[in-house]
Amino acid sequence: MALSGYSKRNLKFGLANTRVGKEISDILDYIDGVGNRFYVDSGSGADTNSGTAPDQAFATLDYSIAQATANNGDVIYVLPGHTENLAADSAVDIDVAGLTIIGLGHGASRPTFTATAVAGDFKLAAASTVVKNILFLGGIDATTGIIEISADDCILEECEYRDSTGQATDVLMITAGSDRVTVRGCKFNLSGAAGPNTAIASDSADDLHIHNCYFYGDFILGAIQFRTTLSLRCNIHDCFIWTEGAEDLCILDTITGTTGVIGPNVQMVLQDDAGNVTEAITGATFYVIDDGVHVVNAANQKSLAINWTAVADS
Repeated sequence: MALSGYSKRNLKFGLANTRVGKEISDILDYIDGVGNRFYVDSGSGADTNSGTAPDQAFATLDYSIAQATANNGDVIYVLPGHTENLAADSAVDIDVAGLTIIGLGHGASRPTFTATAVAGDFKLAAASTVVKNILFLGGIDATTGIIEISADDCILEECEYRDSTGQATDVLMITAGSDRVTVRGCKFNLSGAAGPNTAIASDSADDLHIHNCYFYGDFILGAIQFRTTLSLRCNIHDCFIWTEGAEDLCILDTITGTTGVIGPNVQMVLQDDAGNVTEAITGATFYVIDDGVHVVNAANQKSLAINWTAVADS
């Protein structure tokens, strides 16, 4: 039975007051919007289906992307239990602008994309792309950017990466000229041994915004690294970074010129008890908001505020 506008508003109000219901309420917001709706399910779907209902789902995400219309408000729902292998470069290539992709499910039931080739990746290659609630697994050693963002105004939200075989080299690559990218509520669970380079590597990505994220791994070049070409006006806050690497690098600018604000509420745990508190963030042109930007570098110790030079009030 179709719901009236009044009934929908009341249903969403009631749902929004429960934890599970909030997700459903958000989905109803998308359903009320403009654009096409497509569904993907590797279990029972087929690319010969219409893709417009769960029981007519497509089998692969890349095929569903090709059916979407640019900047039309189209949404693709990837159903719980969906699985795909990333067996080649651009195995999933989101090349339709303004597309939103939402994974349904929780924990291991989330749609799962596994890298089975070193170059296998999932690309956000068109502007204004949103990808939400997807689980990524590194199914082969030394994957090089299982997620790649190469367009402006993209959002990666509430996604998770886990090493499952070997260790990733880099997980999320934000390539040159991809401005105003947002990474929020994501988890990067990498190996605590045989160190990866980074969880996030940024190359000339101005106005990058990373917040409410969790990082764990034996990072050689930092959980977050700015490389190759400087990025401007980046903002990193409300994150937890735990490095098992003896380098004790959490946020690193290797360009010397990247600008941005780090903090408030960035918590960093170091592996080597060598007093490397100052070096946990390395970049001479960063600004640190010292409100909860804390570092601890040994078990059974209490953290202290990162000891950068305090601003002088003249």
